[in-house]
Amino acid sequence: MLSRVDNTETETSIRTDLRAIFVSLELSRTTWLVTSLSPGTREKMSKHSVSAGDIGGLLARLRSLQERVRARGKQLPPLVVIQEAGLEGFWIHRVLIENGIESHVVDPASVATSRRRRRAKTDKLDGDTLVRTLLAYKRGEPRVCAMVRPPTPEEEDRRRLSRERRVLLKERVQHSNRIKGLLFGQGVTEYEPLGRDRRQRLVGLQTGDGRLLPPHLKAQIDRELDRLEMAIEQIKAIEAELRHAIVAADTVTPVPRMLIELKGIGNEFATVLWTECLYRRFDNRRQVAAYAGLAPTPWQSGSIDREQGVSKAGNPRLRAMLLQLAWLWLRHQPESALSQWFQDRVKANGGRLKKPTIVALARKLLVALWKYVTSGVVIEGAIVRAA
Repeated sequence: MLSRVDNTETETSIRTDLRAIFVSLELSRTTWLVTSLSPGTREKMSKHSVSAGDIGGLLARLRSLQERVRARGKQLPPLVVIQEAGLEGFWIHRVLIENGIESHVVDPASVATSRRRRRAKTDKLDGDTLVRTLLAYKRGEPRVCAMVRPPTPEEEDRRRLSRERRVLLKERVQHSNRIKGLLFGQGVTEYEPLGRDRRQRLVGLQTGDGRLLPPHLKAQIDRELDRLEMAIEQIKAIEAELRHAIVAADTVTPVPRMLIELKGIGNEFATVLWTECLYRRFDNRRQVAAYAGLAPTPWQSGSIDREQGVSKAGNPRLRAMLLQLAWLWLRHQPESALSQWFQDRVKANGGRLKKPTIVALARKLLVALWKYVTSGVVIEGAIVRAA
């Protein structure tokens, strides 16, 4: 997931003298729907379709909208474009910025929609909604939507190593479990595919009833081992690149080195924390927790007051890693104030509710790490290793 910007960064007073062409883009694999609202057209929105991927046609369509306004004897208005964050990434946004067009990327979950049980939904209606949302955002209405802060190409590319490693780890588990499953059906339970002697042990394996492995089964396992070994070699190569990237990053930012100096945080955790979260700028701890999807979601209405748990609306990779790091923090930093808080909370609950408490610890740990790398505030009681 992506960090988001509240509307508080715009002007505090609500503007009503907007003289621009507001455009929304509904992107799909086949067509791009361009919905626009020009000055002087009251509330009538025009809609045009462009073939998906035809960036030249999109730019030509946007320029034609400006020419139509100028043909009515008015000044050439600026263009303001909005699109939803999705599979297309940020390349369209970057092209628009390079061509001098103001572009915004919005979190689609933050756009208000009808609460009716059966609401109409089409690309045309979504385009109209995005234009109205953009108008409200430019007028300065507070909290109308959450705009995404697109990362730079360098920042986007830097986090690919840790993400690819996570995908390869899943593939390694899948191949290992598939081999174990094939052998379990033959009565073999003590074979470990990740062992270094996996090839040698496979030669002499016998089924539960004393037979040698059938030839087709053995050939299938050999092919699975080929894929498993390829994944293992690629994981080793990526881990070597991660170590090199951390060393090279020390000349640009001290964040990875500062994180590794904390006992319990290694190269992988430091890389994920840096590339997924701590390279960004946050105004307060609430934004940090919200970016990871660890912010609370209360439900209050009249006499009803309950907590629904964390929002899970942020970066899922960061959130999963933080939960793992929270458990490791208890093991490697038992004397820290955060670990003591966790132990006291669990003890007060009679040893129960460890899972909800570990989520709260993960939120507190992320905020503490953010303060540590931005302001140098060391976590109370934490062990800092020598550089």
